[in-house]
Amino acid sequence: MDLLKKLFPKPKPQPKTPSVEGVKTAPLDPSLVGPPPTSQQVHLTVGVAQSSGIERTHNEDAAMAIHGTMGSMEKVQEFGVFLVADGMGGHRSGEVASAIAARTVTSSLTESALSALIEGNDAYAEPLQDLVRKALEEANQLVVERVPGGGTTLTVAVLLGQQITLGHVGDSRAYMIEPGKTVVLSRDHSLVKRLEELGQLTAEEADIHPQRNVLYRAIGQGANLEVDVTSHPFPAGGQLLLCSDGLWGVVPDPEIERIVTQTATPQSACDQLVAAANAAGGPDNITAVLVRQNRN
Repeated sequence: MDLLKKLFPKPKPQPKTPSVEGVKTAPLDPSLVGPPPTSQQVHLTVGVAQSSGIERTHNEDAAMAIHGTMGSMEKVQEFGVFLVADGMGGHRSGEVASAIAARTVTSSLTESALSALIEGNDAYAEPLQDLVRKALEEANQLVVERVPGGGTTLTVAVLLGQQITLGHVGDSRAYMIEPGKTVVLSRDHSLVKRLEELGQLTAEEADIHPQRNVLYRAIGQGANLEVDVTSHPFPAGGQLLLCSDGLWGVVPDPEIERIVTQTATPQSACDQLVAAANAAGGPDNITAVLVRQNRN
C-alpha cells in the first residue's frame, strides 16, 4: 500500500488561473515540460522474440521484459527487469515450471526496483543482490511444491541506473555485447561445462558432448538452491542479451555478436537471432531478450 501511495500520490491543488486585462491565460501544462537539456540522454529499447523451434511441438520457455524511467527532472533513472526461463519436464511440466518461476521472480523484483528508485537509494548493490537471491529461492520453493518432476533454468537481470544485477540458475545465458567484444556474464550449470572447467574436456569437445544439456543445478530440482548473483556495469553503447540454449547452443557467439551489433533495432535483432537458430536446425525452444542503451 505504501508503494502504491508513492507511485500514485494525490494531485496537489492547482493555483487559480491568472488573468490579464480580463483575458484568461492557460496555466503551463507540467507534462509538456521536459527535463533540462543535457549533453547526453540515455534511454532503453528492448526486443523479445520466441519460437518453439523446428523439432519441438510446443514452447516451454518463458520471457519477461518490464522497463521504464523514474525520477525527478534533475535525475532520471532507467529501471527494468528482464528474464528468460527454459522449462524442463514431461507432460508440459517444464512449461508450467518456467511460467511460475518467471511470474514469481518478475513480480518480486519489479516492486523492489521501484521501491529503490522511489526511496532514492543509490547504495542498493548489496541489498539488491539479496533481493534477487530471495526471489529465485521463492520461485524454487513454489516450483518444487506445485510441479513435481518439473524444473526450469532462470536468468534475470535487474537494471537500476547504470548497474545490472544478475540472478542465474541453469544454462540460459546473459551476454554483454559491444562492437568487437562479447562477454558471457553467466556461468552454465551443466555437467559438461563443469568437466570443461576441471580440464577434463576441451571447449570443442564440450560443444559436441552428448550430455551437454544435462544440468546439475536448476529451479525446482530440490529444496535447497544455490543461486549465482553478480553485479555488472552497463557500459555506454553496450547491449544485454538474455537467451535460452536453443539460441546459443546452435548459433555461434561471433554470429550472435554480428546480428546484435549490425541490426537497427533490438526487436529486429531478436527476430533475426531466432531465425538463425531455426535455420541451424531449431532443435530446441528459442528465446531472446535484448536490451540496448541509446544515447542522444
